[in-house]
Amino acid sequence: MADDHPGFPRIVESVLEPAFEIIGSVSDGQSLIDTAIELKPDVVVTDISMPILNGIDAAAQLKKSGCESKIVFLSVHSDPDFVHACLSTGALGYVIKPRMAAELAHAIQEALAGRIFVSPGLSYLN
Repeated sequence: MADDHPGFPRIVESVLEPAFEIIGSVSDGQSLIDTAIELKPDVVVTDISMPILNGIDAAAQLKKSGCESKIVFLSVHSDPDFVHACLSTGALGYVIKPRMAAELAHAIQEALAGRIFVSPGLSYLN
């Protein structure tokens, strides 16, 4: 889990438990890369806007490094350009934060199955 807002990973954890376990939490994109390579999680949930390295660049670097973790973005941004940029990194999910409680677990399940999930109503085709 990567998000730079203090306390937010605990909120995500409360939404995902008991179906999923968060094994690590970081607050910037470079730490996301380092931690994901070390822990090898099944799924990485990341925000876009973070210090040092944003989530899009971190996801792209993870994929280039050969990391096999599925990536799901959890963001406030609903702009189609952000959605497209995230999915073009190889990510399989994009959930907007206001819909986290209803959609994040489903997005993770879809990613684990190798399918794309984007919060309904968001456009991502360019």
